[in-house]
Amino acid sequence: MPLKTEILIIGGGLAGLTASLHLNKLGFDVTLIEKSTYPQHKVCGEYISNEVLPYFNWLGIDIATFFPPQITDLQFTSISGKEINTTLPLGGFGLSRYTLDYHLYKLAIARGVNVIENTVSNVLYLKDEFLVETIAGENYSAAYVIGAYGKRSSIDVKLNRNFINKKSPYLAVKAHYKCDFPNHTVSLNNFDGGYCGVSKVENNNVNVCYLANYESFKRQKNILAFQENVLYKNSNLKKILEGSEMLFDAPLTISQISFAAKEPISNHILMIGDTAGLIHPLCGNGMAMAIHSAKIASELIAKQIVNHSQRAILEKEYTEEWQKLFKNRLKFGRILSHILKTNTYENIAMISLHAMPFILNKIIKHTHGQPITINN
Repeated sequence: MPLKTEILIIGGGLAGLTASLHLNKLGFDVTLIEKSTYPQHKVCGEYISNEVLPYFNWLGIDIATFFPPQITDLQFTSISGKEINTTLPLGGFGLSRYTLDYHLYKLAIARGVNVIENTVSNVLYLKDEFLVETIAGENYSAAYVIGAYGKRSSIDVKLNRNFINKKSPYLAVKAHYKCDFPNHTVSLNNFDGGYCGVSKVENNNVNVCYLANYESFKRQKNILAFQENVLYKNSNLKKILEGSEMLFDAPLTISQISFAAKEPISNHILMIGDTAGLIHPLCGNGMAMAIHSAKIASELIAKQIVNHSQRAILEKEYTEEWQKLFKNRLKFGRILSHILKTNTYENIAMISLHAMPFILNKIIKHTHGQPITINN
């Protein structure tokens, strides 16, 4: 017989853990299944907009104990060496996924969330109930399932989601460094075939994470060669990386990163975080969006359970809310990425931004949200 739980969350990253804490706080029986052990590093920009702070306070998440750098300024540099600086409207902070995810995991365990280390192999929806199968042979039944398993998974193949059959030309590389870099700045640096984010996280470490075109990447012998032959053509990146000491044994990499549109619901599963849609890293708001999507999914599930309403109403409301909050941000991110990957368009954009710097603040507002309000 399958083990019963009220709500099951597939994936224990930032979105999944946040949803588990929210639903647990409301008194629901929550099981979370995560395939990996904690703590672990993840390929991520590790900058979080301050829009999440009211929600973190409500959840009882205190990140001040990690003394995260407070980030107030944005620096943008082009391949040609042009530079633009501005103040971020809300600002943010830098905190590694290694630290943040582990902290949320420990909170979830302490508060009574049933966290299972296992890999989900299949999800079936039968007679208004889910059967979740795992490779270890432990199966679960649940009234609600939230998908928070990341950018792509074998589950997406089983669900036959539209994006999974389309090849993506992107890969991402991330490592932490020791180098001279200001605490208050997040730096976005364009290079041929991609862009690189640089910002401080806890312990005075500097996170360097870049997205690159795979065709451009594979023409080099290795990551170091790509760094020296491609990234260094941006003088700001060269200055940062030449004087740095990498703290990882080797950089982390992930490939087949898709920015194609995804469905926020598939087979009645509510998708959150990157599982629902991935914003281009140059927009710098992926972590906040993951947290916010966990909030709206949790609130709507709680509302449905209390009101005993039909599942179709929940799915309609979640789709509408998700699209209202995130659809235009994702679309704007794709447009912005397309502009910056073409040298001619990049030069025009930089000239325009120098002449009218207020445009950069408008761009930031198009990819970020307002402080997350609490409805419960």
